Amino acid sequence: MTEFGPPMHAAPKPSEAPVVVAAPERHDWTVDEAEALLDLPFNDLLFSAQRGHRARFDPNLIQLSTLLSIKTGGCSEDCGYCSQSAHHETTLERERLLELNQVLDAARAARAVGSSRFCMGAAWRNPTEKNLERVLAMVEGVKALGMETCVTLGMLTAGQAQRLADAGLDYYNHNLDTSPEFYGQVISTRTYQDRLETLDHVRAAGLKTCSGGILGMGEGRRDRASMLCQLANLPAHPESVPINLLVQIEGTPLFGTDALDPFELVRTIAAARLMMPGSYVRLSAGRDDMSDELQALCFLAGANSVFYGERLLTTDNAGSDRDRALFGRLGLAFETVEAPDRAEPGGCHRHTNDHDRARSPRVEQAR
Repeated sequence: MTEFGPPMHAAPKPSEAPVVVAAPERHDWTVDEAEALLDLPFNDLLFSAQRGHRARFDPNLIQLSTLLSIKTGGCSEDCGYCSQSAHHETTLERERLLELNQVLDAARAARAVGSSRFCMGAAWRNPTEKNLERVLAMVEGVKALGMETCVTLGMLTAGQAQRLADAGLDYYNHNLDTSPEFYGQVISTRTYQDRLETLDHVRAAGLKTCSGGILGMGEGRRDRASMLCQLANLPAHPESVPINLLVQIEGTPLFGTDALDPFELVRTIAAARLMMPGSYVRLSAGRDDMSDELQALCFLAGANSVFYGERLLTTDNAGSDRDRALFGRLGLAFETVEAPDRAEPGGCHRHTNDHDRARSPRVEQAR
């Protein structure tokens, strides 16, 4: 015995669970394999996800996107989570498609606070040709501001996807929402195959894909594993994978659904990071109700993108002041848009040197 005496507690035995490390990109995941990832001991899963994250990204950089509803309400789809559906009785007021100057003003404001990507969402089953023409002008206008552009307009034809690409669009968002097995309990007016075909058109047009899902709709862990398999087994991994936590809205069919265990959100983000190692994983809707500690765990699990601003399409988001304070406490900096010749998925700087980090928007805003 030394002069300090014996240890107070015996050292714990190392976990015997295998540690999964980031592997080359795969497109042949099975649901059993994905579920096995989700079943790993929490610490093993997060350790593996963080190690894989560091192999591809700077772990202390966060990509910021701002989302604007350019046409609100009156959608003919019956998505059980959505306040914009014409099938549901909610307090949301319908709004016409915004004018170009309104969209550009919002984009300038987003750019001023550090957002590198501006996302525009319209509550449509699919855009008409007249409406598409107006959206094309919005894409061109936002692009001229030096920002990345993303839109979500519902289903697209191959020709519409190509026109968006020709206008300079960077990303198209079209979520799978959940697993094929659980999908019918959430939506009946659009098939899972409809969603996959739109993603096919988007890829064929040379656009980057933004596709993820929503957790907490009553699905099980195996459903979350199945959804991740659908995303990871696409011909190319989505460049951006938004993971949303259900925001319950009174008047929608999913209002009153039992809340998801927060650790399931963290596990799903970690598994997404391991299965799609080169994709940006966005901690998306639901952050307004998350504690700082839960968000920090999500970033540790591999989330490296958020929506920034007070509002998403129709729901509240974590406020900008709160975000700046949290990122400062965690030592996180914002990414900036980079030159378009990078071959890796995504569109922002993944690594910065000390000079770049000192000039990051996070530091600029703190002054």
